[in-house]
Amino acid sequence: MAAEWSSGPGVVTSGPGVVTSGPGMVTTSSMLMRRLSPPAPGSRPWFLFQKHVHTYRILPDEEDFLAVQTSQGVQVRRFKTLSELIALYLQPNQGLVCTLLFPVEREKEKETVEDRDYSDGEDEKPPLPPRSGSTSFSSTSAGLSPTSLGPAVPEGPAESANGLSSISHEYLKGSYTLDLEAVKGGANSLPHLNKTLVTSCKRLHSEVDKVLAGLEILSKVFDQQSSPMVSKILQQTAGQSGEQELESLVLKLSVLKDFLSSIEKKALKVLQEMSSAAPTAPPQPLSRKAKSIPVQTFEVKLDITLGDLTKIGKSQKYTLSVDVEGGKLVVLKKQKDSQEDWNTFTHDKIRQLIKSQRVQNKLGIVFEKEKDKTQRKDFKREAFCQLLQLMKNKHSHQDEPDMISIFIGTWNMGSVPPPKSITSWFTSKGLGKTLDEVTMAIPHDIYVFGTQENSLGDKEWVDFLRTVLKDFTEVEYRPVAMQSLWNIKVVVLVKPEHENRISHVSTSSVKTGIANTLGNKGAVGVSFMFNGTSFGFVNCHLTSGNEKTARRNQNYLDILRLLSLGDKQLSSFDISLRFTHLFWFGDLNYRLDMDIQEILNYISRKELEPLLKVDQLNLEKEKHKVFLRFGEEEITFPPTYRYERGSRDTYVWHKQKPTGVRTNVPSWCDRILWKSYPETHVNCNAYGCTDDIVTSDHSPVFGSFEVGVTSQFVSKKGLSKSSEQAYIEFESIEAIVKTSSRTKFFIEFYSTCLEEFKKSFENDSQSSDNINFLKVQWSSRQLPTLKPILSEIEYLQDQHLLLTVKSLDGYESYGECVIALKSMIGSTAQQFLTYLSHRGEETGNIRGSMKVRVPTERLGTRERLYEWISIDKDETTTGKGKVPLSARATQDYAKSVGRKPTSAEPPTANPAKLLEEPEKGRGWWAMPPPSPPSPHSG
Repeated sequence: MAAEWSSGPGVVTSGPGVVTSGPGMVTTSSMLMRRLSPPAPGSRPWFLFQKHVHTYRILPDEEDFLAVQTSQGVQVRRFKTLSELIALYLQPNQGLVCTLLFPVEREKEKETVEDRDYSDGEDEKPPLPPRSGSTSFSSTSAGLSPTSLGPAVPEGPAESANGLSSISHEYLKGSYTLDLEAVKGGANSLPHLNKTLVTSCKRLHSEVDKVLAGLEILSKVFDQQSSPMVSKILQQTAGQSGEQELESLVLKLSVLKDFLSSIEKKALKVLQEMSSAAPTAPPQPLSRKAKSIPVQTFEVKLDITLGDLTKIGKSQKYTLSVDVEGGKLVVLKKQKDSQEDWNTFTHDKIRQLIKSQRVQNKLGIVFEKEKDKTQRKDFKREAFCQLLQLMKNKHSHQDEPDMISIFIGTWNMGSVPPPKSITSWFTSKGLGKTLDEVTMAIPHDIYVFGTQENSLGDKEWVDFLRTVLKDFTEVEYRPVAMQSLWNIKVVVLVKPEHENRISHVSTSSVKTGIANTLGNKGAVGVSFMFNGTSFGFVNCHLTSGNEKTARRNQNYLDILRLLSLGDKQLSSFDISLRFTHLFWFGDLNYRLDMDIQEILNYISRKELEPLLKVDQLNLEKEKHKVFLRFGEEEITFPPTYRYERGSRDTYVWHKQKPTGVRTNVPSWCDRILWKSYPETHVNCNAYGCTDDIVTSDHSPVFGSFEVGVTSQFVSKKGLSKSSEQAYIEFESIEAIVKTSSRTKFFIEFYSTCLEEFKKSFENDSQSSDNINFLKVQWSSRQLPTLKPILSEIEYLQDQHLLLTVKSLDGYESYGECVIALKSMIGSTAQQFLTYLSHRGEETGNIRGSMKVRVPTERLGTRERLYEWISIDKDETTTGKGKVPLSARATQDYAKSVGRKPTSAEPPTANPAKLLEEPEKGRGWWAMPPPSPPSPHSG
């Protein structure tokens, strides 16, 4: 029994020792093990695996045969010698706990995200990643593991800790008594303890010396007159021993403390001097190479107007130059005598952009510290607005972003590899609503790629996407998650600076193939939190065939019900209500209900409106059968299916199948839809398809979005006292639910601003005018008063309440909804009205009266970046018709009835008010309608 344990194929080790396994589980190198060497009869090797301690005993039986005994139900095997026992368990799949997918080599370094394998699978639920750690691939079903799954012990610190422990143990066991005798004899020192401390701090000496030497070099960079203090200390302390060595260590630590406190002050002073000498050249980060955005110019026609916008004089030509990197807008006028006159506005002096809703190419700008004047010009309005918005965001003093850009792409790849270049896809270039040449070069914050019939391996596909993005953007995008179901895949990539803003990553998949057991059709999904905003992304491949509309509808409802994403506490709500922003895309396979020849004629004449009227998805949405209250940008590109491979000039509508010839009419099978909470910001800047990627019979479809996000709010005033507590109070609620039952109902309230969900009492009155519907009412006595965890208005105006109406008998939900708190903030009650839905079906409506009461001390707020641009319905009437962009998405969702401004409401930038102030200025620009797009320019 003196033989040593050893490891081999199929055996996982982490340092010395052996771990064995059996069927049914998966393991990683994150384990804690203890070695008993040499093992003796009756000894118990044990290890901690997935939070469970497994203990095994090696015992001789009556005939002196050895066997590993276990309580896990593994069949007992007998061996004559320990060598035979070890030899068996060195073989693959002979373990005691689990079958290992991958053996982990001894002394192997931790694998990086790029080194991990991507194996297919579905439906495993990952643990939440650490909030402060690096974002990792989350889906174990895709073979991707978080950076830390268990109590892994780093080898270096463990060894030093064990070494110090043994030294201390030796002192307490032996030398301690010698020091005690010396003290009894009148000694004033402890030589043996001193020796123990010197031995323990040996390595600390060398580490401190290295740090001090490095800091001295860094200090000289910012202060060349600094004396070489560290070098002198190192010379003086060389060769010391005993108490002197400990004293020198204390001295070095003192010097290290002084260095750390002074070096930042020196650096700050030098950088401030450099900044004042060259204010227009901001320092670029050294850690990552990134493309700088060149200065963009726009030719303008300027109209001079009075404060009431009455035009005077003739139009004059100006040039606008947008310097995103420098953070300024230059307005330049050329004089007749060749002299130039210009005004420069820094990013903080541009107060607001106002888009005219009546004239699509007209733009107003509110400047600070300028006399009133109005300007008009010809230019691409969206590109100009995006550049100014990017400039404001780049030079913002906020630590966290208010808005991010997201690319969504969907492509049925037709089971063939992609071409070498797919740049047109992720730059939104091609047909339809495309990005301007200037803005398409600006990298998005997040890229989401959904594919169907993708024949590439998971890792191969992710590596390909990261490579093409890096080649174009010069940014090393980090993978957030990858989920696959057969050849349906979704990949999420994020900029490195956002990596630690991502948390609570979750993935899932649903099969909707034959009998809902085959994964050739179905959906994959990813969800996560970006700071305080929840996101969901669903990529699906639904049933094909012109006549299979009902089956596609059922596919959608199955995915909506079964896809397991987001906060598990919101299980009462389907995924369309679990996320602040939900994006749903893929090969939805809805077709056009029209004769093939008519379709081709309309396409050749570029008349899309008649085709959109017979689009099955649009028709089913209008009937409220699918995608209830989802949005989709206007389609201005031709049908993306079914093209002849290798060309985009010819549609092929006959497809040979084993059952015969199938007719596939040209259709918009590939779509991108979204649904967001009320009073949030989401704007689609591009929606179209490529015209140069021809390997598949589908064209890739792209969408570019700007999305408002919230930060992880930290109260500057601390936790609320009882006198400073905000309250959410209800005066009454009335719901009309679709049911013939006459049972009683109650309401559950959910929100991230509440510590836990709350319930109302049962309704105190109900009535019915229709046998299929029931009106139920709650008075203020039956409704709870909700106390948010934070009381600041800046926090509360970003929060939402989720309500579900449930029956007392069976606790079944009869409808759910979401309400934004922003419009409910005030000292008087406000009315709300919205619809109820359950499992994708509209089941009634709900209305009520409520108020969010915020203490005066907590009323401070600020304007969000996405509120900086607003819509002016009629700019000729000063002060009227100003509607923020973010309000557009909420008109069908939840409405505030009889809204009146209150003193407790957050202040908003009112362009009309700005115009009345003598030190403010405003410019209006307009351009004629753009010429019709060519087939290649979009």
